[in-house]
Amino acid sequence: MVSVVFPAAGQAHRMQIGLNKVFLTLAGKPMLLRTLLTFSKVPEVGELIVAVGADEVDAVRALLGRVKGLAPWRVVEGGSERQYSIRNGLALVSEEADVVLVHDAARPLIRRETIEELIRVVRAEGAAIVAVPEKNTIKIASEDGVVVSTPPRSTLWQVQTPQGFRKEILIEANRRADEDGFLGTDDASLVERIGVPVHIVKGEYSNIKVTTPEDMVVAEAILRNDMGAGELMKTAVHEAKRLLGGVVRRRKGEGE
Repeated sequence: MVSVVFPAAGQAHRMQIGLNKVFLTLAGKPMLLRTLLTFSKVPEVGELIVAVGADEVDAVRALLGRVKGLAPWRVVEGGSERQYSIRNGLALVSEEADVVLVHDAARPLIRRETIEELIRVVRAEGAAIVAVPEKNTIKIASEDGVVVSTPPRSTLWQVQTPQGFRKEILIEANRRADEDGFLGTDDASLVERIGVPVHIVKGEYSNIKVTTPEDMVVAEAILRNDMGAGELMKTAVHEAKRLLGGVVRRRKGEGE
């Protein structure tokens, strides 16, 4: 069985709304519910554990209690850091679970197919993350703002969630991090430091983390685009060829 832990205790300072951003609605539905319902459609997912602020626990329990179609769920108080929220969630993972996924509650656009592929790779390899190839040139700079080097773009990936691990691996990685006073930027960094190889599952650029008001605009647009990115591109290419066809033909004629 797969257990999924959702850190959702952040204060959303960049949103400047005085409210946990996971309660904001996207296309008429709270972001948190969109995220949980997607994971609930995956047959292997047997439980959802949501970590929220201490003053939000009762409200989230009431909210989830009114929703049909959710996998079995539990709500836990989160910590002052994301890592501590995950630790609190891990304490509630059932004995039957063999794989634990961690997913940002503020990534409501994750696709079911990506989740299922991640679970497959975790079962085969032990640890994996969802990521997409970096599209921009990245510079490494010194503290005084001088470029030191330019790493090959082919080696760079933008890390997303979910991230998945065999349960015992993630528990041990968190135990060692607590013992050493190590605070990682994601769950994979904890696993990497205990020597476990972390594999990459290629995700989608649409799997954005909603952090700023601008992200809300993008997420809303993606949700309202029923065609999906692939169909949208086909339509855009067809329309571009139609609009430019006459120009292209004229240019060919001029060159002959």
